[in-house]
Amino acid sequence: MSTTETATQHVDLAISGMTCASCSARIERKLGRLEGVEASVNLATEKASVTFPSALSVADIVATVEKTGYGATPLTDDATGRGRDGGPAMTHDVLDQDSLRRRMLVASALALVVAVLHMVPPVREATGAAGHWLQLLLTLPVYLWAAWPFHRAAAINARHGASTMDTLVSVGTTAAMGWSVLALLTGFTHDLYFEVVAVVTAFLLIGRYIEAHAKEQGRSALTTLMELGAKDVAVLRQDAGKGGAMATTEQRVPVEELVVGDRFVVRPGEKVATDGVVLSGRSTIDASMVTGESMPVEVGPEDQVTGATVNGHGRLIVRASRVGAETTLARITELVEQAQTGKAPVQRLADRVSAVFVPAVLIIAGLTLLLWLVTGNPFTQGLAAAVAVLIIACPCALGLATPTALLTGTGRGAQLGILIKGPQILESTRAVDTVVLDKTGTLTTGHPVLTDVVTAGSLPADAALKAAASVEVGSEHPVAQAVVAGARERGVRLADAQDFVTLPGEGARADVNGMLVTVGRPSLFEVVPEVLHEALARAEGTIVLVGWQGTARAAITVADTPRETSAAAVERLRGLGLTPYLLTGDNARTAAAVAQQVGIDPAHVTADVLPQHKFDHVRALQEQGRVVAMVGDGVNDAAALAQADLGVAMGSGTDVAAESADIVLMRPDVQTVADAIGLSRRTLQIIKQNLLWAFGYNTLAIPLAAFGLLTPVIAGGAMALSSVLVVLNSLRLRGYGRV
Repeated sequence: MSTTETATQHVDLAISGMTCASCSARIERKLGRLEGVEASVNLATEKASVTFPSALSVADIVATVEKTGYGATPLTDDATGRGRDGGPAMTHDVLDQDSLRRRMLVASALALVVAVLHMVPPVREATGAAGHWLQLLLTLPVYLWAAWPFHRAAAINARHGASTMDTLVSVGTTAAMGWSVLALLTGFTHDLYFEVVAVVTAFLLIGRYIEAHAKEQGRSALTTLMELGAKDVAVLRQDAGKGGAMATTEQRVPVEELVVGDRFVVRPGEKVATDGVVLSGRSTIDASMVTGESMPVEVGPEDQVTGATVNGHGRLIVRASRVGAETTLARITELVEQAQTGKAPVQRLADRVSAVFVPAVLIIAGLTLLLWLVTGNPFTQGLAAAVAVLIIACPCALGLATPTALLTGTGRGAQLGILIKGPQILESTRAVDTVVLDKTGTLTTGHPVLTDVVTAGSLPADAALKAAASVEVGSEHPVAQAVVAGARERGVRLADAQDFVTLPGEGARADVNGMLVTVGRPSLFEVVPEVLHEALARAEGTIVLVGWQGTARAAITVADTPRETSAAAVERLRGLGLTPYLLTGDNARTAAAVAQQVGIDPAHVTADVLPQHKFDHVRALQEQGRVVAMVGDGVNDAAALAQADLGVAMGSGTDVAAESADIVLMRPDVQTVADAIGLSRRTLQIIKQNLLWAFGYNTLAIPLAAFGLLTPVIAGGAMALSSVLVVLNSLRLRGYGRV
């Protein structure tokens, strides 16, 4: 629970007892009647997200839900930040999976026998009147025990003056059962509906079991995230040894006991316990489960590591920098939970329909029976049609259409390193037609590398590079480090340099083998040969000159190179109907070179843009009628990300909570931008398919049942199948992005 500056509080609740969209809509409606309360209740996750004024308490909110006829338990972050504690397991309905399975199996077995006794002519004729009594005996356990959850929920709702899908099922089966028992006892008719009670109950329980199991699969990505973290950790403690000397010992403690600043050991194959900085050791880290990055990452002293990633071959000592709810994993989980608990705008129509759906169906069923009787038809036919109307109506499909797709889509996104901050973001991705890409760190690696060496006269390139790198090894500047790294990659052995001097803003100078070598700007040299002037003029990166005795001898180019995947990613974005733009603070030559390499139209390149002016460029595109997605690092581009219609932050695992962005990408790879937009659009498409099916099903099925064209048994099967189809359609998102 958190308190905001507007004197409001927020609580997440685990809700039990919900069975259909009418339940969630009713809880929302009841909470919404409290002054200042805003609530979003999600049927698929069985959670409520409630914002309320400080004049109310959590107890008041819980009491309101309970008065509505449902259970509510506040959810709190646990100490590890792995997820939420305090609520029951999400099982869908008032039953756990085992109880639901038992009822389903018993009901199915008994329903099969009842159906054979009633529908197979030779069996029906052989058993005669005894067969009717046998049907009653076999149907009673189905009606009284297997269907008890429906009756119980209907009774609870009736006490609160409400109705849900359970009301329809309970009233329908009770009407069929009551009529059949009365007919059997009095003998006034041989039209019995025991098979309707048994088979419909079995169908509904089968559908509910499949639906619950499928929904659990949809939640599996989030469950996996929450369970990723290490359970214990080897912490280094300093204890007083013999003679008062301090000795370092290793103690295995639960991860909950870690505090910021603790040093801990990560052995080969172990999970990193929490976010931290490597103090000693070198290894590779498998971050695939957290960031979606398939290749292991090399780490060494001073490198950042993320909790829940897996250590490779080396032993590491790490200092904890974040623990508990502040870790990257905890914040990823929180973002995914927030997205799954919210509602997409397309769901609001379904909610409004669900709120009046059940009462409307009860009225339609009553009118159906009345009209059949008024038109001179037998009561049994009217009853069958009315029961079919009650049973075939399915508010479940409406209620599950959006949340199951959202659940599966955001879960798959988390596996791919894509964090969609809220369901409303899905609508934004549909309209986007322009994507603005930052250059450094987005299209390029963000790390300068040596790209070219041009020498004057007969000086070998390796000799010039050796002289420059021998000086630059003493500098911490990124360009200097790129020169040194490039020399070593080319196998150049560096010489020992003496009397190293930094020339602020200009370069550096040192004595290399008795020669004073200068590396830096052209202004440091008295003579710059024409060939080097030409190299400076056509530079596509940063150039430093190296020379001695006042004459520049070579020009060394260092550039931030495009990622290997950038060109393919830009092509994918174009395939999604987006026009790519490049926005960079770098010079025009460098920007044009990068644009050419990745395939962006030169007319869509803007260079020499300061971070504070990127906002203006995004707004200018919007004023031209474009719907803009901005992709940046989530920090320097915060204003532009906030201004854009869709803000996408390229994360490195440390900025996942970038407030300005709508989507956070855990991998610094432009391919994930296309993945994010593609997945969001695909999720929205699945939601619309689900809603179309749910609305279409009910629109067609209820009239067919009312006109007697569907029997109650067929109605029960169709109703169960409708919910299952919606969930299974949503589960197709689990395969997104898999080859």
